[in-house]
Amino acid sequence: MKDKDSDRIQKAIEMAKEAHEGQFRKTGESYIVHPLAVKKILEEWGMDKDTIIAGVLHDTIEDTDLRLDDIKKEFGESVAFLVDGVTKLSTARNGMRDIDTYLPATKDNFLRLMIALGDDIRVLIIKLADRLHNLRTLSALPPDKQKKIAKESLEVFAPLADRLNMGLLRVEMADLSFKYVDPKRFNELKDLIEKYNKSAEKSLGKIEQEVSAALKKEKIKFTLSGRVKSVYSLHKKLAKHNQNMGEIYDLTALRIIVDDVTTCYLVLGIIHSLYTPMNGRIKDYIAMPKQNGYQSLHTTVITKDKRIVEVQIRTREMHEYAERGLAASFYYNEQKLTESYKKGKIEHLPTNLLWITELQMTAARLREGKKVDLKKLKINLFADKIFVYTPKGDIIDLPKGALPLDFAYRLHSEIGDHVVGVKINGKMSNLNKKLEQGDIVEILTSKNQTPKSSWLDRIITPHARQKLLRALNLSARPTIAPTDKPKKKRKPRTTSTTK
Repeated sequence: MKDKDSDRIQKAIEMAKEAHEGQFRKTGESYIVHPLAVKKILEEWGMDKDTIIAGVLHDTIEDTDLRLDDIKKEFGESVAFLVDGVTKLSTARNGMRDIDTYLPATKDNFLRLMIALGDDIRVLIIKLADRLHNLRTLSALPPDKQKKIAKESLEVFAPLADRLNMGLLRVEMADLSFKYVDPKRFNELKDLIEKYNKSAEKSLGKIEQEVSAALKKEKIKFTLSGRVKSVYSLHKKLAKHNQNMGEIYDLTALRIIVDDVTTCYLVLGIIHSLYTPMNGRIKDYIAMPKQNGYQSLHTTVITKDKRIVEVQIRTREMHEYAERGLAASFYYNEQKLTESYKKGKIEHLPTNLLWITELQMTAARLREGKKVDLKKLKINLFADKIFVYTPKGDIIDLPKGALPLDFAYRLHSEIGDHVVGVKINGKMSNLNKKLEQGDIVEILTSKNQTPKSSWLDRIITPHARQKLLRALNLSARPTIAPTDKPKKKRKPRTTSTTK
């Protein structure tokens, strides 16, 4: 770090110490411990210097006699804007209803506030660092406040971290929160994970040796490590699979990091030559990244001693982004991003994070007093997207609450028009069943089936509705007259279609 930057940060620390003099946290520590902890977190995330300085000063306007003009005079307009943004966000949250009575309007208010602060996404990153440290020290608060803050963190801030693809933050925040929201369940699952890892330790060590030997034989440069599923992730997965541990295949995973994308696919082939891949469990998030930009190859294999293990393969850059998300973008592009913010807009974000520019455009409309329809925003900070799979492992993203017919029409209108049934996770289901995250969906069709108007009640996506209405309109038209030129006959379809 340059001496000038060090001097600015040290000056911010001195200003915060003086402003917070005589204030103490519930832990009994001097209050300055908290902003210094936020500073350390932001430094670990690789954030730019203005963000770090704002992190040190983020509570001064709300909790001390320090004025925003003082900060602006000493550290510039950018730092002052960030501190002001965090102050407004905190004030708004304090005035909102308890998370237990969260109404759609309340979520809209919070989303609207975040949009208004969308000029500078660093405001949210500072708030996430602030919330993380508060969760780490949550034990000092009374039980009722512990649960309230933890529940809000689980419902709002952890999904926000996920939307920014800050994987390490999401995992820590979710587990810390879950420990207070449902301590009994947390401890049960934590013990279950530890017990499983202890029993699998010897077997996993052998797998690591076999994989390492195979990769070294091919002269591949790699880093190999283990990944244990987090407690809250396991809780959500068990809820999805009716508490059946036999359906959990990724409790433990091997993570292989290599230099480039080509090597990722080469390693995938080597893994499949060593072990038997499970049908439908190969996921290519490199070719089709997740909505938040996450990229990796995932495959679940059965080892020689019948262990089921997930293997994740990615490049170093993909791994860095999977761990730190948006913060990694600041680390690699600090000068470009900082200059962009000075100009009032972001110009150098990765494609998958361009939704942030939509926040800026919407914020500008709000400042101009124009109406904004939140429902039309493409961004969703509250995770209303789900990802489901075809039996071949292709990834299809749909809105939460989507039904099998939405899935079918997303694949192709010819498939949607001829649906006769659906299998979800290998079992026959019905067209009224809402799809859930990670479902494997197989659509059954027949050439004799035709679209029905009753299907309009079994779809939620505009795309599927448009395709169905078009099909119904065509089927209602009169048959062509003999003088009309007949259409060419189509090749007959099979009675069952699986994609």
